[in-house]
Amino acid sequence: MPAEEDLSRLHCRLDELLESRGMTLTALAEAVGVSLVNLSVLKNDRARAIRFSTLIALCDALECQPGDLFTVGAHGTQG
Repeated sequence: MPAEEDLSRLHCRLDELLESRGMTLTALAEAVGVSLVNLSVLKNDRARAIRFSTLIALCDALECQPGDLFTVGAHGTQG
C-alpha cells in the first residue's frame, strides 16, 4: 500500500490528552507557540506532517511521550 494511503491510519489523541489534563486547545497553542488552526488540523487527523520541534514542544506541554499522542490503527481503520 502506498505511504499516502497509510496516513489515514494515524490517529492523534490530542483531545483525550487535553481533557485528561484539563487544558484547552487555546492554552496549548499559547504554551507551544503553534497556531490554533494548525493544532486543530493535527487534532482532527488532517495533518500530513509534524516537525520534531513541534512534537517535542507538545510533549513538554502535555507531559507525555510521542507514543501517548499518536496511535496507528490497522489497515483500513483509524485509531
